[in-house]
Amino acid sequence: MNAKKLTTTILLAMLFGGILGGILNIFFMEINLISEFLVNNVFHVIGQIFIKSLKMLVVPLVFISLVCGTAALGDISKLGRLGGKALLFYVGTTALAISLALAAAIIIAPGQDFDMPLPTAQEYSAKESPSLADTIINMVPDNPIAAMAEGQMLPLIVFSLLVGIAIVMAGESGKRVEKQFNDYNAIMMQLVVILMKFAPIGIFCLIAKTFALQGFEVFKPLLSYFLVVAGVLVVHGVVSYSLLVKTLSGLNPWTFLKKMRPVQIFAFSTASSNATIPINIENAEKQLGVDKSVSSFIIPLGATINMDGTAIMQGVATVFIANVYGIDLGMTDYLLVILTATLASIGTAGVPGVGLIMLAMVLNQVGLPVEGIALIIGVDRLLDMMRTAVNVTGDAAAAIIIGKSEWALDKDTFHN
Repeated sequence: MNAKKLTTTILLAMLFGGILGGILNIFFMEINLISEFLVNNVFHVIGQIFIKSLKMLVVPLVFISLVCGTAALGDISKLGRLGGKALLFYVGTTALAISLALAAAIIIAPGQDFDMPLPTAQEYSAKESPSLADTIINMVPDNPIAAMAEGQMLPLIVFSLLVGIAIVMAGESGKRVEKQFNDYNAIMMQLVVILMKFAPIGIFCLIAKTFALQGFEVFKPLLSYFLVVAGVLVVHGVVSYSLLVKTLSGLNPWTFLKKMRPVQIFAFSTASSNATIPINIENAEKQLGVDKSVSSFIIPLGATINMDGTAIMQGVATVFIANVYGIDLGMTDYLLVILTATLASIGTAGVPGVGLIMLAMVLNQVGLPVEGIALIIGVDRLLDMMRTAVNVTGDAAAAIIIGKSEWALDKDTFHN
């Protein structure tokens, strides 16, 4: 199923699920067969299988993709200024993106007026937030296998990065292992594709159950979530990148944005940073004037580790889900979200749907119900298209900024 067809199917599943659930809520919830068998059994079972499928992929996807993303940097001893500048730019803009998202979500508080019961019968008690010192110490796993089994994401991320660095430093042996990890990564991406093919069914059941139990009132906080994410994406994609281009390269940001329009449209239609790589590289060389030696390294690297749009979604979604379930997050939780989402963006595959799996990881990290994804997954395809356009814009911005600093940018081509 291609990206456009999947987008249409998921939107239709959300629409029909919401309509059916709303009708059941108004007219049929008093009927035991409807409320118990259909809503609390059929819809619940299928929806939970989909949620558990998301959880199932989190640990192997994070480990394999992070190892591949780090190993793809090449010979660390020869990366020099180019690799250092790229990493600094991408990690810095991702941290900025999720900080903007959290700030906007905290101020606007989407979902605050909606009170949804927790997905389990047990009473929720907020876990005690660890100190910053403990958080830093616990980032280094004493047993990485145990960290994987227990779903401890920060230690897993650190271990994955170290494995990737070791592969690069191991020479020929590392190259052989890197090829194996790339094969594993291809398999994991196929699993994501398989899961997304069944996503419309899971989404239909999750949304239908939610509307059947809560009614059409659930739509109001969902709309506020959508508008906050879309707003932050626009601000970061236009304002943040424009300021960075102007400040760090001295070039006209409006010229940059104008020449990025065809690439953004393609990225929006495919919702895949990876699929946009060839077009982005060609545009960087022929329209922005970036030398091929820079664009062919910076843009593919960005498609791997630059996920500003995904980070924005994760930040707003975390606050939204916490508000919907009435769970208070502390400052340490917000710092964990920033740190986890920033590190997780390294190696996150540029394919449709993978951001939801990374969101499950972030929610686990701060103790929020992963079932909250059901509320946002229906509109995520539209937001996925928007954040992909933001991601590829950031890749190109990095290419011209780093190209300018390395004297590898033709200003005449850029201005023409």
